[in-house]
Amino acid sequence: MQYAKKISSILVLCSSIAFSQTYKPSSTVLPGKEFPKIDTERKAEFRVYFPDAKSVILDGGDGMKSVQSSASKDKDGFWNISTSPMEIGFHYYWFEVDGQRRNDPNTQLYFGYGQPTSGVEVPSGEDFFFEKNVKHGKIVDDSLNSEITQGQRNFKVYLPPSYGSKKLPVLYLYHGTGEDITGWVKQGYIRNILDNLFAEKKAEEMIVVMDNGVALNPEQEKMPDDYPRTVLSSKNLDRIVTGELIPYVEKKYKTNHKKAIAGLSRGSYQAMLIGAGHPELFSAIGVFSPVIYEGTATEPFKELPINNLLTSKKKPYFFIGIGQKEDDRFLQFNQELTHFLKTNKYPYFLYESPETRHEWLTWRRSLYQFAPKIFK
Repeated sequence: MQYAKKISSILVLCSSIAFSQTYKPSSTVLPGKEFPKIDTERKAEFRVYFPDAKSVILDGGDGMKSVQSSASKDKDGFWNISTSPMEIGFHYYWFEVDGQRRNDPNTQLYFGYGQPTSGVEVPSGEDFFFEKNVKHGKIVDDSLNSEITQGQRNFKVYLPPSYGSKKLPVLYLYHGTGEDITGWVKQGYIRNILDNLFAEKKAEEMIVVMDNGVALNPEQEKMPDDYPRTVLSSKNLDRIVTGELIPYVEKKYKTNHKKAIAGLSRGSYQAMLIGAGHPELFSAIGVFSPVIYEGTATEPFKELPINNLLTSKKKPYFFIGIGQKEDDRFLQFNQELTHFLKTNKYPYFLYESPETRHEWLTWRRSLYQFAPKIFK
């Protein structure tokens, strides 16, 4: 690196030879690719081929907003981009290439922000979501025809290693806004997390149904994509889960009729709406990065039947998970929720994910904390 420091700063940016030898490829890279790379200080290097571009700017989701970067084009048409230290966790990103959004051809694509999007993983040093030498469950695709949305609804189901030998409880699990039913599988590493927990006897084996978080009929899909539409969709989802999905799952799969519900971000709202609306059905409610829609200063839970929890004979276990570095609005939602529960003396468990933002490491950690506490 001493030699690299002696050459011009332009050559440092333009030559892949100058990239630090301490950099390691992100776990999101495609086979045979080297970039993006992350070093021990969490700085990243990207190298992309846009030979005709006059400008390439690195951009991305919540975890990328504070990242500073510099870019330079070499004589072969490659753009070399270096960043300041990044936050740990999984981050969606893309490039603005002469004003046009483009994905990185070096990485896998993940469905985020409403479309296939590149992703980079900044290691945290944890391995709880890595694939290990344990017995593995499997992910299967399934679907049902919904009268409420007037069409086919696809979902994914995790079946644990022992599935078939006994009846099991079911966790209904939801993704966030702009994501789909692949989120918990690809970005969330749900199979690895649960396989490892079950192998270590830290949690009871369970089936997990990863349902679609959008529930609108063809006419409702024409509505503006705003909070009222989201609330309507979530209320439709409530009817689907209780009237269509649960009966379907309990008829097709070997269940013991015990149920829990959880979700992240928008999915946390849906888990609260459905779980609090039917506390007799669910033994646990998990909200990861809680979101509250359409609340007011005097009625923060105007569209959430959370008061049902206070009067219900059954008291579902209530789990909240949140990243310590999430944006103020999510911290405010969390404060409103915990204040309500504390004021009304409803027991809850709060998990704060160290050093993470509104992203998948927060939600993986939340699931890892939540799963052992349900179905005991």
